[in-house]
Amino acid sequence: MFRRLLNFSLLAVCASGYWGCSKLGTVTEEAWGTLETGEAVTLYTLTNPNGMEVKITNYGGIIVSLTTPDREGEFEDVVLGYHTLDEYVERNPLFGAIVGLYANRVETGLVELDGEQVQLFVRERPGQVPVHMHGGSVGLDEVVWTATSGRKQKAVYLNLQYLHADGQDGYPGPVHVSVTYGLTNDNSLVIYYEATTEKITVLNLTNHSYFNLIGDGVGNVRNHVVQLYSDELTEVKPGLIPNGNFVPVKDTPFDFNMPKRIGLEIDDSNEQLRLGRGYDHNYVLRKSDQKGAELFATVYEPTSGRLMEVFTDQPGVQFYTANGMRGITGKYGVEYGPRSGFCFETQHYPNSPNHPHFPSTVLRPGEVFKSTTAFTFSAE
Repeated sequence: MFRRLLNFSLLAVCASGYWGCSKLGTVTEEAWGTLETGEAVTLYTLTNPNGMEVKITNYGGIIVSLTTPDREGEFEDVVLGYHTLDEYVERNPLFGAIVGLYANRVETGLVELDGEQVQLFVRERPGQVPVHMHGGSVGLDEVVWTATSGRKQKAVYLNLQYLHADGQDGYPGPVHVSVTYGLTNDNSLVIYYEATTEKITVLNLTNHSYFNLIGDGVGNVRNHVVQLYSDELTEVKPGLIPNGNFVPVKDTPFDFNMPKRIGLEIDDSNEQLRLGRGYDHNYVLRKSDQKGAELFATVYEPTSGRLMEVFTDQPGVQFYTANGMRGITGKYGVEYGPRSGFCFETQHYPNSPNHPHFPSTVLRPGEVFKSTTAFTFSAE
């Protein structure tokens, strides 16, 4: 059933009179402010026939809200964020945003492409190795995307397009990036990524939504019960930069192969946990021989009964528990602190350009990068 869902972008628009058209969702849009550059920003609302609603802005492709029912049928917002554009511009720890061109970390930012050294933008920090982080000085989370929306059989969608200029933050290009958000009739938010380049470059795209299934940002995620289908991590050194080693999760606090509360071992003295001040690590997905997105994670929140399943075709997922979150007032007047939410950043491995044995993140002219991630919601 799920693999049919992943093909939503290929389905033809409902013809008049087709039986499924009576259950189409809706897409609406509204002006959402103007940047200092004069660029107008729009907020789009995708709603399915069940009442599930996702609000997305073309500034950074940010998922501003996502409402889904609990076991009693009560709809609440299950992603962290802000109410206004100005708040996202002023201080956004990547709430809900598209991240790239290279999500996560590249040590020193120096990348070798067909024998040529390419220097990506890096941030210098006293006593630390320079790191290229989440796309550079102006990542995909801080630009205005060109948007089109529509309805297809059993899904509504928002397509976002951005042209990443040649040389921007050091990346060869231009790189053409397309991200499509689809909200399906069976309560799945599907994210379909596609990219092409005019020069050889590196690429690693993800979405950085922070989830809290209690709803409306209430409380923390320590009691969320998580199961992850993974046997090993990419080990990190100080700065959370993968050192090239793979380490098994068995008999460590990182083992979620059996369902376990996030907070059960998050404060353990394990060295890797200490480096991240909690979970902030790339899990290596256990993949089958089948093609396409596969189930990586399930998350259950016992007070609301909400269940989220995560599917991806990427080789890794960064599991992050908002360890450094402090001093932020988000939606509904809620103060966000450590463990206020969690992220599943579907991705290639961080620091891949410095480790040839990692899956390649190189994109060449004539190639098309494609990837699909989906978050499916229900309640028990």
